[in-house]
Amino acid sequence: MPHALISFKKFEDGRCREGGMDNSGFCNDNYNSGGSDDDMVDISGATLDFSEDVPPIERDHFGAVTSSGGVTNGHAKLMDLLDEAVPGVGTYEDFNTIDWVREKSKDRDRHREIANRSKQSYWALLHSVNDAFSGWLLMLCIGLLSGALAGLIDISSHWMTDLKEGVCLDGFWFNHEDCCWKSNETTFHDRDKCPQWKSWAELMVGASEGASAYIVNYLMYVSWALMFAFLAVSLVRAFAPYACGSGIPEIKTILSGFIIRGYLGKWTLMVKTITLVLAVSSGLSLGKEGPLVHVACCCANILCHLFTKYRKNEAKKREVLSAAAAVGVSVAFGAPIGGVLFSLEEVSYYFPLKTLWRSFFAALVAAFTLRSINPFGNSRLVLFYVEFHAPWHLLELGPFVLLGVFGGIWGAMFIRANIAWCRRRKTTALGRYPVMEVMAVTLVTAVLAFPNEYTRMSGAELISELFNDCGLLDSSKLCDYGPLEGVSNITHSSNELPDRPAGAGLYTALWQLALALVFKIVLTVVTFGMKVPSGLFIPSMAVGAIAGRLLGVTMEQLAYYHRDWPLFKGWCSQGADCITPGLYAMVGATACLGGVTRMTVSLVVIMFELTGGLEYIVPLMAATMTSKWVADALGREGIYEAHIRLNGYPFLEAKEEFEHKTLAMDVMRPRCGGIGAGGRGRRGDPPLVTLTQEGMRLEEVEGLVVGSKYSGFPVVVSQESQRLVGFVLRRDLLISIDNARKHQEGVVSASEVVFSDPAPPQDPSGPPALKLRSILDLSPFTVTDHTPMEIVVDIFRKLGLRQCLVTHNGRLLGIITKKDILKHMAQMANRDPDSILFN
Repeated sequence: MPHALISFKKFEDGRCREGGMDNSGFCNDNYNSGGSDDDMVDISGATLDFSEDVPPIERDHFGAVTSSGGVTNGHAKLMDLLDEAVPGVGTYEDFNTIDWVREKSKDRDRHREIANRSKQSYWALLHSVNDAFSGWLLMLCIGLLSGALAGLIDISSHWMTDLKEGVCLDGFWFNHEDCCWKSNETTFHDRDKCPQWKSWAELMVGASEGASAYIVNYLMYVSWALMFAFLAVSLVRAFAPYACGSGIPEIKTILSGFIIRGYLGKWTLMVKTITLVLAVSSGLSLGKEGPLVHVACCCANILCHLFTKYRKNEAKKREVLSAAAAVGVSVAFGAPIGGVLFSLEEVSYYFPLKTLWRSFFAALVAAFTLRSINPFGNSRLVLFYVEFHAPWHLLELGPFVLLGVFGGIWGAMFIRANIAWCRRRKTTALGRYPVMEVMAVTLVTAVLAFPNEYTRMSGAELISELFNDCGLLDSSKLCDYGPLEGVSNITHSSNELPDRPAGAGLYTALWQLALALVFKIVLTVVTFGMKVPSGLFIPSMAVGAIAGRLLGVTMEQLAYYHRDWPLFKGWCSQGADCITPGLYAMVGATACLGGVTRMTVSLVVIMFELTGGLEYIVPLMAATMTSKWVADALGREGIYEAHIRLNGYPFLEAKEEFEHKTLAMDVMRPRCGGIGAGGRGRRGDPPLVTLTQEGMRLEEVEGLVVGSKYSGFPVVVSQESQRLVGFVLRRDLLISIDNARKHQEGVVSASEVVFSDPAPPQDPSGPPALKLRSILDLSPFTVTDHTPMEIVVDIFRKLGLRQCLVTHNGRLLGIITKKDILKHMAQMANRDPDSILFN
């Protein structure tokens, strides 16, 4: 007997294949729920149309039943239950997993039908061309819409962030930079000051300096921050609860095949776009880059409904969502190639080569759209774009690796602290008052942030300041160096400025940065996961950039004062530009972001696209890999995987290896009444609920379905033999029975339910049989009871299965669902198996 006996049979006529036997806690019994992710969050009272998402159904005709003597049963010719597509059959309930195999088979059948028709007429050929081109047109629309929304978010958040400090008299809609851009009264050193821009203290008390002015500006800063945060959390709570958080953990779960209706809907898109601007402008320790992935996926899901090919196929829709994830990173960092690799490495579950090409095209269109909008006014796609001109030396790899160690430790510690805080939020009264939590964290953040100019500025501005390569024309305190000793006149260009001694302003900036580092580390832990849109990319990069800049300045001063040390001797001479502190900030940002997310290739490419310098790939790679190794040594999960596990989403992580020596019989449910040798199952499980292919009356089937919470039922030849025939879904069964009672004449509770073909002879005087073979999955995936669980887990991962039946010598023993595997893996890892629920 082979270890894994798996049935691979062609799906004929697109028969419905979905389900999982045990779905208590995931599905509701309302089988009239829709099949689209675009419904509102509250779908209990929605009016739904099932004319979509219906696969072609096999046609069996209920003609008049002829007896052996050739006499008909006296009933008029009845309409076959499945003579027409039954609305709802083949769709999925909320919080269920799609059947990838059925969806792919359905798309192949559709493509085959279009190809055959294209040979019959020019109109059909045109339809075939349109079908082939629709994917690229959809990617174009997603790129345009996502790029436009990203530009709107960038412009709005920049303006509202500046609004906390003052207002432009020439037009309140101008931010600080735009207000002073055309002013003729600005100086180089005070280019951020102009008569057109007034601080709140100047408007209220008529003074720009002094204790009263400081207090007024302080109070206005805190007031605006509280108002923005209150609006954000109120809108999320009232209109779109799914708009909170980063969204990437849920996107990963959805891309694995899970259905979360409303998560990618219109309300979520609108509310997340608005509240993302408010949350970023409030000054909380969060970023907009992660939520932009959610925004792009919402755009993709909504636009999918314009194209039949994607609207009616959940697997095809997830290919589009994978491309949309790449678009989100493309507009967040201005890194189209990095976005594609991010989707491939971090979020996508199924990523064929065709999706790779289309992701690249969509990311390109989105980046071009954002570049055309030019939200930052610098002809760049991000605020912290930077170019370094001084090369790095091989001996600097030591400090770069040290930054990688710091990033790995920070990432692992942050994940543990944040998950502990989020778990406390879920299990205590704190979780019942999300508005109060957001307001309290915002108040603490604003009060502590205002006195320090590096915490007062936005995350993107802070990173831009830290990445900056100081030149002669820079007026920042980080570039406040003393005169170069022994050199009376510096003739170097600003790009080749030699190392200089630190000035008083730089020392002040270093102390402020050290305080900002502690501020960011602590507040990011409690901010991420609150009921507002909150990304993690910018806060993580800010922590790493601060640490990197501190180390970079330290190395720079050591190189200036101790050129005779072995570390610097031979390559760092007098008057040379040896150390670039901005490069250390960039390496530190990469290391910390890698430690939190465990990204590798995509992260290096994103940072490379930010700098535009090939020569810095080696330092980035060294820091990234060191960060990942250190973080993995302290904890195997990245932040997104940790939040998936915290929320109990049914997600099989491809990176997690199954190393335990268990068999299918140890995981299956239940032990089938002693049938078959060796079936062990778990104790306390109810008996296996099965249907027979013949002999059951309609009232028996209805009673069995209503009396259980399973989402699918195996069909056997008879209760005595337990020979497997197929698998039928609860949803399809209920919808078909309901449709038969409404449209088929003579169907009563005493009617026989038949799954066999041909149907057995019927009593001419009795009610007509209800033939349901067309909704029966005749080739369910099966394994033997002695199949190793590592093989079963691989099957579930690579084929995207919802359930697998367990047999012994062809006789049904039990069933293994995706939820069973997750519970078993949690139990083997000494975690609570009951946490595998949708919370």
